[in-house]
Order: sequence, then C-alpha cells, then structure tokens
Amino acid sequence: MYDIAIIGAGPAGASAALFAAKAGKKTLVLDSDKSMTKRAWIENHYGVTEISGPDLIEVGKKQAGKFGAEIVEDKVTNIVKTDTGFQIEVEQGSFEAQHVILATGALIDLAETVGLKTKPGTEPRIKTVLDIDSAGKTNIDGIWAAGTVAGVSVHSIITAGDGAKVAINVISEINGERYVDHDVLKA
Repeated sequence: MYDIAIIGAGPAGASAALFAAKAGKKTLVLDSDKSMTKRAWIENHYGVTEISGPDLIEVGKKQAGKFGAEIVEDKVTNIVKTDTGFQIEVEQGSFEAQHVILATGALIDLAETVGLKTKPGTEPRIKTVLDIDSAGKTNIDGIWAAGTVAGVSVHSIITAGDGAKVAINVISEINGERYVDHDVLKA
C-alpha cells in the first residue's frame, strides 16, 4: 500500500510527488499524459529562463523519481474508499493508498465520479473546480486536491507551489506534526 497516491503528473502533481517521496513516503503517481502543460511554452516560471511544457513535466517527473516516487502511465477510472484508505482503479488494474491527491488540472470527470463536491471556477476556460478547504482537503476524508482542479491559477509556477503545499499538509497529517523540508547548501 502506498502512503500517498497522486493522480496527475503536471506541475502540481509532480511537485506533490517530489515533496512526498523526499519525505520518505511511499509515493505513487498515476498519469494519463493529458496535462494542459504539454501544450505550453513557459517563460514566467521562477528559476527557469524558458522551457517547453513537455520538458517541464519530464524534469518534474525525474525529480520525483530521484527520491523514489513510482510513476505509472495509466488512466484512473475510479477511487473507492476502503477500511484502510482507498483503492484506485486504473484501466490496467488497481492500486491502494492511504491518501490521494488529485492534481488533474482542468479535468474533473474523475472527481465527479468519486462524488467530490465542486464549485464554479474563476479562471478563464475553467468552468468547474473542486470545493476544498485551505489545506487542500475535499469533502471525502483522505482525498486532497492541488493545482487547477483545486481552483488555483493555471500558471505552472502557481500550481507547482500548490502541489507542494498540499503534499506538505498530507505529510504533516501522516506524521502527526508539521513537516518542513528545507535543505541547506552543501559544503
């Protein structure tokens, strides 16, 4: 069983996976390869002069993988609450996790299938988003949301930061105390 399963490997999902895996949590990323970032050219991402969306996604997945996140390309079809967490059904089988972070960008069909509460979006062309609290929690205990699907701006740097924020909140809940990941310069 995974500690945290993240659905979506765009900036929010990969960032969440990076923080979760680096914190030592058994982390799974399930990605359908449908990220809107795949069509982006990015020149407004702090620390990056310019990068294509596909390259940004690949770098993010590699960073998460470096710390042990398992990345699987498959489409999630349903999430079912179990006694120990969640069963995540994909086209090629299923996985189990204690916590789930939805980072599906503009795609809300899975969230609606699962029964998550939604509300109108405020971003241009984003009609519906998930109704979450400030930590990223949805109406189903153990399912969290980050990035555009959670009502955050479509800008990659903002969704990446939101993915990190939500992952830190999940890690903190698992650990029972506030988690901080702050590296220092190596001598």
